[in-house]
Amino acid sequence: MTARSTRRSFAAKSGQSRLAAIGAIAVAGSLLLTGCGDQTKEKDKGESGGDVKAAAPLADKLPQAIRDKGEVKVGSDIAYAPVEFKDKSGKTVGIDPDIAAAIGKQLGVKFTFENGTFDTLITGLRSKRYDVAMSAMTDTKDRQNGVDGDTGKKVGEGVDFVDYFNAGVSIYTLKGKTQSIATWDDLCGKKIVVQRGTVSHDLAKAQAKKCPSGKKLSVEAYDTDQQAQTRLRSGGADAGSADFPVAAYAVETSGGGNDFELVGEQVEAAPYGIAVAKGNTELRDAIKAALDAIIKNGEYAKIVAKWGVDGGAVKAAVVNGGK
Repeated sequence: MTARSTRRSFAAKSGQSRLAAIGAIAVAGSLLLTGCGDQTKEKDKGESGGDVKAAAPLADKLPQAIRDKGEVKVGSDIAYAPVEFKDKSGKTVGIDPDIAAAIGKQLGVKFTFENGTFDTLITGLRSKRYDVAMSAMTDTKDRQNGVDGDTGKKVGEGVDFVDYFNAGVSIYTLKGKTQSIATWDDLCGKKIVVQRGTVSHDLAKAQAKKCPSGKKLSVEAYDTDQQAQTRLRSGGADAGSADFPVAAYAVETSGGGNDFELVGEQVEAAPYGIAVAKGNTELRDAIKAALDAIIKNGEYAKIVAKWGVDGGAVKAAVVNGGK
């Protein structure tokens, strides 16, 4: 199954300063000898003289190339509030950017989010346009193995995931117009809008195949979830579907809470993962260690509480925990 169903701080960059000590010794006609002084006291100090190890305790776990550039490039579809989206000033904000920034502090690098269409993020990761993909991306065996969920064919070498959150999928309708929709079976004979390449899209296509003749489920897929919401808001569909945090946020905020309502229960609960290219185990393991660190020090709990998604919190970082 292909699924999304799924953010920035700076820390001092490690550096070393060298001190040279020159000693003049009067021997046989004032012979001048020079030598290098002891540098051990300067080790692990940054340009400002601060303790880099304390500021970024896990920096030495990163690949050297990442440490040298001081940045992790993140591929993300930045239109999926509250997971990642642009605020009124144009700044990228949300659950993912906050978690990434906290991880970055542990590693001493900046996580820079670059916008892309969701269904092209793994391709961008394979081509090394991005170092990681972090975009409410569901960790699945198909993605781990590089298998297309629709055709079952191998399309790449796959990716590894560091799982950082759990979320299910929800259905929502126009407020006061539920049409007795409570389950996916209730969608037969109706039209649903979803984001392309997501778990919701997969579920909708699967449901359409199960609907009896004469009660066809029409599925409209869009590049972004915001486009799907706009279509539903205008009356162009009967229901929409997205990951629970996204659907719940839309219900709470769209039209001041007057546009949509959630119906039924979450389904297909699964982990979101930070995707890393196969073979890049050093970066993968560094991110895992940093995630475990912010879970342990309480910063992770503050982030999920800030966004009201405590129910999806994980207790430990897991690699490739998806099914």
